[in-house]
Formats: sequence, C-alpha cells, structure tokens
Amino acid sequence: MTPVSENACFGGTQGVYTHTSEVCGTDMTFGLFMPAEAEHGPVPILWFLSGLTCTHENAMVKAGAQNWAAEQGIAVVFPDTSPRGEGVANDDAYDLGQGAGFYVDATQSPWSPHFKMWSYIADELPALIEDQFEVDMERQAITGHSMGGHGALTLAMNLEGRFRSVSAFAPICKPTASDWGRKQLAAYLGDDESTWSKHDAALLMQEKGFDGPMLIDTGTNDQFLDLLRPETLAEAAVKRRQEAIIRMQPGYDHSYFFISTFMEDHMTFHAEALYA
Repeated sequence: MTPVSENACFGGTQGVYTHTSEVCGTDMTFGLFMPAEAEHGPVPILWFLSGLTCTHENAMVKAGAQNWAAEQGIAVVFPDTSPRGEGVANDDAYDLGQGAGFYVDATQSPWSPHFKMWSYIADELPALIEDQFEVDMERQAITGHSMGGHGALTLAMNLEGRFRSVSAFAPICKPTASDWGRKQLAAYLGDDESTWSKHDAALLMQEKGFDGPMLIDTGTNDQFLDLLRPETLAEAAVKRRQEAIIRMQPGYDHSYFFISTFMEDHMTFHAEALYA
C-alpha cells in the first residue's frame, strides 16, 4: 500500500492510498478518513460507495462526511467504483466499464479479468484496511449513492451479520427492471437473469431483508427517479415489515448538494447503531 496524500481534516486525517489488487488485477485507489480517536484505539468504520462516473474522490470531496464522522469518531472509507488502468476493458458509454463497476463480479468477456468489485469491496479491501489501520471490523456500517446505494443495499443484505446498519442516497432499487441495471447486469453477468437477483435490492428485500436499521433518502426532483424506482423497495420493505426509514425529500435532486444536506442525518443514524 502506498500513500498518495494525507491531510489533516477535522482533527483527524484524510488519506488517499493505492495498492495492487489481486482480485481486480490492477492498482486500485481508495480514500480513508480516520478520526482523532483512532490514535487511542480501533474506531468503527462506515463504507461510502459512490455512483456512476465517480472515483474515490467525488464523495470524499463533495459529500461533507468528514465533519460529521469526526464528531462521531467514525472512520469513513471511499473506494473507487471500478478497476482502472491500461489493459482494463472500457466502453464509450458512461454507464458501462470504467467508473461503472456496479459492485458485481463480472463473469463475461471482456469484463471478467478485472471487474470484480463485489469481491474487492466484500473481501480484499476490508482485509487490507483492517491490517493497516486502527479500525474495529466488528462495528461496520455501509452507505452509498445511486449505483453505490445499490451496492450498499445488496452487500448489506447478502453479507448477513457484516454491517450493523445500512443507508442509501437515491439508490437504484430494482436494477433487474431498470435501464440502469439490465444493460450492465447482462454485460457483466450474462443473459441468465437468475444470476442477477443477488444484485437487486428490491428482490433481496422480498427474499431476506436486512437484520438491522435501514435509512433511504431520495429527492422528489431527482431527474433519474424512473430509473431508481424507490417505490419497489418501499413496497417490499412494508410487506416484509423491515425496520426502515424511507423518505422522499421534497425539492431535492440527484446531486451532491442533496447528499451533503442529509449527510449529518445518515452519520447520526449509523453512529447510533455502531455505538449501541
């Protein structure tokens, strides 16, 4: 692991690091905020998964997470959204290829050699962070935006017992029935739709739900509302009687202005679970 930068931030440190990923077969970059409390022992950790076209930097710079994380004594990790570099497959479309990993392990050519974002987020990066930093992996939570909200929800519901809480900002809720999903799942996983279901939050909610608290925020003016389909997750949560707060925020769109507005709410929500 190689430090790219380390900056003092709200009494803690905002770092950016690169490492060679065996899973993705290329170098990967991530951001990690460590609060001042980490100087005295392991701290809980929140994962923030970003959306389409983003890198580790977007949420790290724009979401306003560090202020509230410092207040709560929580580390925040900002992974990249896909493998990158020479020899890594890409596509001219913004919603496929580099910047659009969709948090799945690709099985189809030309994506399968590098696009292993599920294994990277679920296994490889947590192991690296646990080895290198003062974090308490018994106290993890996860959140994300848009494609990253999809990733946060699907990881949380599949990895039972891993996360104490899950939240999402404008998540893609039913990718198996959305143009933000069907295209990518077919490209990465193939045409057998039975392999897609573990990557669909609404279907996972119907099947198993999440053993803990959940918070979902979506703006009423979100320009991608028809692609996100929040009503599918809400309906499934009600039928399952899932512990959940699902809110439609009046006037807000899909931007980081929306995320930063409600970041304090989400950080407080996760802190209550992480320190319970």
